[in-house]
Amino acid sequence: MNITESAPTGNPGAAPGLWWKLVRFGFRLLYNEMAWTYDAVSYVVSLGQWRDWVRTSLRHLGCEPGADVLEVAHGTGNLLGDLLREGFNAVGLDLSPAMGRIARRKLLRCGLYPNLVRGDAARLPFRSGIFDAVVSTFPTEFIIRQGTLSELARVLRPGGRLVIVFGGILTGHDPISLALEWAYRVTGQRGPLPVDDVDGLFEAAGFKLDVACEELPRSQVWLAVATKVAGG
Repeated sequence: MNITESAPTGNPGAAPGLWWKLVRFGFRLLYNEMAWTYDAVSYVVSLGQWRDWVRTSLRHLGCEPGADVLEVAHGTGNLLGDLLREGFNAVGLDLSPAMGRIARRKLLRCGLYPNLVRGDAARLPFRSGIFDAVVSTFPTEFIIRQGTLSELARVLRPGGRLVIVFGGILTGHDPISLALEWAYRVTGQRGPLPVDDVDGLFEAAGFKLDVACEELPRSQVWLAVATKVAGG
């Protein structure tokens, strides 16, 4: 199945220039100065399903508790907490200092001791081949840049997986679900990825790409599951 035709993915080119600049500014505020609103906003725009959407990634990691897992763009730390509770050796990376502060406070309150790193996914501060899996949920378009994918492949062990939750689609036909799906479209969060050859992009970075769709009671969740090939 082709993720460029099926999955709900962000496409900056789908929106006019000025409008997209405003959308990007809003996202920048949400990830930085307004990061304290992130959990509430996520809950509202998913009709309470955001945590379920994020947790679908756990079923695709391809490794057992005790494995080394990197979460890229850890946000407020929800999935990182899930990984730690399930016994994974989890490390979180995020470029936003605000997200780092929120995630650390949240996890410490839960009795969890997070290993958080502030950094850029295109310049990972880790040795090569040290993670069994890398996961990222609802990332912006940085995740499909060649430099980012090559870095993610570098830190994975051969056979390790990169799991990306690209988005959830609300499948209800009630007015609220339909209005939210319209909002996703006008903010550029629906439509194909802004690259011509997604499979080729992942292959060039050393991955074999598969696409998964998780069916939930009121939504669908689309994931990219990319396996690092031997010698990649």
